[in-house]
Amino acid sequence: MSIWWSLHLRREAASVPLARRLLIGTMETAGVDPEISYDLSVALSEACANAVEHGGDAGRGASEAYRVTAYLDGEKCRIEVADSGPGLARPLDPRPACPDAEHGRGLCLIRELADHVHIGARPGRGGTVVSFDKILKWKKDPSLLTA
Repeated sequence: MSIWWSLHLRREAASVPLARRLLIGTMETAGVDPEISYDLSVALSEACANAVEHGGDAGRGASEAYRVTAYLDGEKCRIEVADSGPGLARPLDPRPACPDAEHGRGLCLIRELADHVHIGARPGRGGTVVSFDKILKWKKDPSLLTA
């Protein structure tokens, strides 16, 4: 089975739970194991929150929107969150953030919850793309197959 969708969202906090609910609903309908769905939804929430908070200053030509794309294809789910902000100001620190830090834990969480993570610049444009994927596990009785 192959499912994909893409959302163009305003850089507002209210957009984060919308993207998360759509992902959870898609995976539930497709029959993805709830633990895998939860892990990916938390990772998506962190990536979206980063796009909302750090996605750029509209006064400097950055868009007031960001894009979320999800692909469920075969045994893998791939998610991409792209903003049009200034991009990464410096290389990412590979060390995890302090557990009690207020900022800097989102990318660490994404790395822990996903199988593969890539964070980089948008080719030919400003902004950042956070993409991650995870191998899927399936429920024994997926609702898509029983409907």
